[in-house]
Amino acid sequence: MHVLWFLIVGLIAGSLAKLAMPGKDPGGIVVTLLLGVAGSFLAAFAGRAFHLYRSTSGGPGIIASAIGAFVLLGIYRLIIRGRHPHTTAV
Repeated sequence: MHVLWFLIVGLIAGSLAKLAMPGKDPGGIVVTLLLGVAGSFLAAFAGRAFHLYRSTSGGPGIIASAIGAFVLLGIYRLIIRGRHPHTTAV
């Protein structure tokens, strides 16, 4: 049940990140789920590094996971923009 809850939180967090940063992104529900889960891991790592979480069993909530997913989505877009610069014809 714990893994199922973790995946649900990841899906919600990934969806919130994609809603906050509209634009063209690859993938569907699986990529959104992975983005949210990775954001949750990022939020948990940062929270433990800054001593925001006292116990190792407590993890980030939906908001912290969405912020982590938002950061990862922004990094992804910066990398993609560097690979494929926009060309404008005048």
